[in-house]
Amino acid sequence: MSRVAPATVRRQVGLPLRLAGGAEADARIFSFDGLSDGREHVALAFGGRSRGPVPGPAMVPLVRLHSECLTGDVLGSERCDCGPQLREAVLRLQDAGGYLLYLRQEGRGIGLYNKIDAYALQDLGFDTYEANQALGFDADERTYAVAAQMLLALGVDRVELLTNNPDKAAQLRTAGVRVDRCLPTSLHLSPANGPYLAAKADRGHELLGLA
Repeated sequence: MSRVAPATVRRQVGLPLRLAGGAEADARIFSFDGLSDGREHVALAFGGRSRGPVPGPAMVPLVRLHSECLTGDVLGSERCDCGPQLREAVLRLQDAGGYLLYLRQEGRGIGLYNKIDAYALQDLGFDTYEANQALGFDADERTYAVAAQMLLALGVDRVELLTNNPDKAAQLRTAGVRVDRCLPTSLHLSPANGPYLAAKADRGHELLGLA
């Protein structure tokens, strides 16, 4: 049973993609009405789910919840692993079929300008969670109830989740979406993002497989 208010699909259109490096993917993008936080989150369907209207019950889809990161997703920042995770998710979803939910929760929910402020604190020695807290926010302000609304609007109440973050699965289950299993993403480690990933593993309890 759903534990979130119902939302509905507002519009869906085909969206051919070309990723960094030249890889291509066929997607279908969905917008929504009735999302609880009023933000413009979108879902992208891949594989067989990209080729028609909202699909009916079928195989349990692979789903990735990806929080917006302008610096990583668009500009290629190496301070985080967001851009490589997004590209990996699109390629895996293209092969397996499923959904990417692109959630407008920049900076773990604190917004772009505050994230840049947090970067300045990180340059002084704060980790990514400590920086958010020093600015007066929770370490992680994200909520995934809206993701459950989106999935249920798409007719999906059972998923396999592409994530290293147990909190995403826990929040989806609380909101009424069954998570059959979690599949990890690869470790996207670079000389610039080592401390960031270490903080995610230690403070965020993410299952990154760092040695």
